[in-house]
Amino acid sequence: MAGIHLLDIEAAINWWRRREPSPDGINACAEVRALAEVYALMVYERRQEQDEDRLSAEAHMAWLEWYATTPDAPCIAICSTSQGDELCKGCGRTFDEVQHWPRMTPAEKRATWRRITLQGTAWRFNRYAERAGAAMSTAYDAQQD
Repeated sequence: MAGIHLLDIEAAINWWRRREPSPDGINACAEVRALAEVYALMVYERRQEQDEDRLSAEAHMAWLEWYATTPDAPCIAICSTSQGDELCKGCGRTFDEVQHWPRMTPAEKRATWRRITLQGTAWRFNRYAERAGAAMSTAYDAQQD
């Protein structure tokens, strides 16, 4: 079973805090309380990850509801694994991750997202983003003329 990173727990807490703000500034919704308990133990024990199967049912459901709001696949439709690359130049996933993505758990997918984001070498993080930015700039300039 994959581990859920501390930053994902934090992101889920913050999402729930925006979604269901405290009515009095003191009491938090049940989802925030469940996730905060996990977060506090992780910080106390100096752990970066929590096994998905070790979350309480309430914390797991709250995390999954936040997870459903995140992008699923990092694919940018430039898949070099179909051309024989072990690591996709477009999204940064390995051949196995691309092939098994539909069967991966949410925690496994988030772990992959974290790795490719930290590496930042895939085109989705640089060349593709630069091209998209240049295209937007060109389109904007054309509208101004």
